[in-house]
Amino acid sequence: MRGIATTAGWALVAGAMLPATAHAAKAERAPWGKLADGSVVEAVTLTGADGVSARIVSYGALLQAFNAPDRTGKMADITLGYDRLQDYVDHPNYWGQTIGRYANRIAGGSFTLDGKTYQLTRNDKTNALHGGPKGFDKQAWRVVGIKQGAKASVTLARTSPAGEEGYPGTLKVQVTYSLDDHGALTVDFDATSDAPTVVNMTNHALFNLGGEGAPVDVLGHRLTIPAARFTPVNERLIPTGELKPVAGSVFDFTRGRILSDGVRDGRDPQIVFGHGYDHNFVLDKGLTRTPELAARLEDPASGRVLELLTTEPGVQVYTGNFLDTTLIGKQGHLYRMSDGIALEPQKFPDTPNQPAFGSARVDPTHPYHHSLIFRVSTTR
Repeated sequence: MRGIATTAGWALVAGAMLPATAHAAKAERAPWGKLADGSVVEAVTLTGADGVSARIVSYGALLQAFNAPDRTGKMADITLGYDRLQDYVDHPNYWGQTIGRYANRIAGGSFTLDGKTYQLTRNDKTNALHGGPKGFDKQAWRVVGIKQGAKASVTLARTSPAGEEGYPGTLKVQVTYSLDDHGALTVDFDATSDAPTVVNMTNHALFNLGGEGAPVDVLGHRLTIPAARFTPVNERLIPTGELKPVAGSVFDFTRGRILSDGVRDGRDPQIVFGHGYDHNFVLDKGLTRTPELAARLEDPASGRVLELLTTEPGVQVYTGNFLDTTLIGKQGHLYRMSDGIALEPQKFPDTPNQPAFGSARVDPTHPYHHSLIFRVSTTR
């Protein structure tokens, strides 16, 4: 039997006998459907002793559900998504998937590396977005490891062949989700390449701390970002190259700001270009070896708090501007504009074409690593 069965103080995890530990986080593995080619898609549910749980699905290395308590202890799933595998296949959207090879936009869908220009598959008008139309979010991954104990974890892997969506180098990728007993879900992204390439991976969960499908959108949430600058964009949502101060603008989240304060402020051309917030913030901490605070999201109504920590230098804030009720999500809910917010830690958009933004280069001798933490708690 696959999954977890507890007998006489022992737990069976994916076929291995492990000693069960009091108050330990648990992992349960189960089939979650089949793809058209017959391959089985699996779900692994991680549950902490505090009751917080996360369901990870192997299609798209997807965070399909994230359940957390409100201030009264009532649990709710705080991520948007679908209930069925087939909906993720037939009606793809960026709802909790692992994004790669390159999260966000690359201008013109091309970049030059070591004197050679690579043309990527374009899927955002003239740009390449989130790795292309068949990016990591639309691929079958393999479950290669499951653990439980102080943390419960699942590791998924896939190999992206050279030339996939136009990117050079064969890339071997692993994503590990780890949940502890204190509401912290860590996501580690690792990749190695046999040739120079560019990599920028993230998770694209859309959060509503009132619960997915809540009658109230996220515009009453309070967002704090320790970032004194952001990267303005042109009408194609490509960064202009400027690192602009947020002071005095609707992009100033340094002391906390209710999202509704600026998300529809048509006097700011940046809000007009993004149809709301769809911008990268330059984190004051920069690129770090261990995850540091990148954003804090609070829902005054439920008391839920989500903190994002990351090793990356930027975080993209997207306020669900293109949700328009055409897609039916979990429990039959129609998702509307601003029913969810994405906080996507990453390298800056279009970094391969903008050297001033740093580097997204990965070489055989310099592998890729990104670690983020989604940490949930409550306030009174």
